[in-house]
Amino acid sequence: MTKTAWVFPGQGSQVAGMGLDLVAHPLAQERFATAQSILGWSVVEVCQPPAPDLHQTRYTQPCLYVVETILADLYLDHPPDYLAGHSLGEYVALYRAGVYDFATGLQLVKLRAELMDQASGGKMVALLEPDREQLTALLAQNAEVVLANDNHPGQVVISGTPTGVATLLAQIRVKRAVPLAVSGAFHSPWMAAAAAQLNEHLVTVPFQDAQIPVLSNTDPTPTTDGALLKKRLLTQMTSGVRWRETVLNLAALGVTRVVELGPGKVLTGLVKRTVPEIELVNISSL
Repeated sequence: MTKTAWVFPGQGSQVAGMGLDLVAHPLAQERFATAQSILGWSVVEVCQPPAPDLHQTRYTQPCLYVVETILADLYLDHPPDYLAGHSLGEYVALYRAGVYDFATGLQLVKLRAELMDQASGGKMVALLEPDREQLTALLAQNAEVVLANDNHPGQVVISGTPTGVATLLAQIRVKRAVPLAVSGAFHSPWMAAAAAQLNEHLVTVPFQDAQIPVLSNTDPTPTTDGALLKKRLLTQMTSGVRWRETVLNLAALGVTRVVELGPGKVLTGLVKRTVPEIELVNISSL
């Protein structure tokens, strides 16, 4: 029997025009209207090409959440055995698991996006084909840099102070280093102030037990325990995204098909580089 995991992408997967083919669907119309009342702006308008505002964090994250949750609700023919999301995508996974409703999740994402948009003074760089052993050693020696995303065996993202990141880049052997267009050191201890503000609200939000097991970014083991899923989410903004381990754990659980719901093919690409034999499906439109 085929076991399937649904995965939801995060910031960086957004594209102009995403979700616009959904606007004629009654469910999508209802969701877009609810989103506008919560956000104070229109997801449909922000996503209209050329979509100049879509790449600003305060707009990116809510737009991804809205589009991905609609796709998740429309694609119900083959319910998944497991759920996971990359960074912002974890909020969609928790919604699909029934931990909270659409509006509650969007309110959390709105606050998260605004706080992260205000972050400054940090730097993030993707490293392609780094020497893993050397990277581990350099991170241990450099208190100003952490591993923010462990995406697949040949790609990681480091996060930290500009000085710390520059020091590490001058020392490490990599095929390529790609600076990310973000204002802060996301998924690192330097997000502690923003995380504290988000968590003041998050701790008051009721989490139901999940209807489908979720693998979290900070602990990529499956659970349906709502209290544990909240505990993991409370540390997500200041901890690394353990995506490589997520994929390996899904394979160990017997998952043979991964369905990515959302724009682009970032996550299925990462899955392919980690466990090539898993079947991959992408759903980005109606």
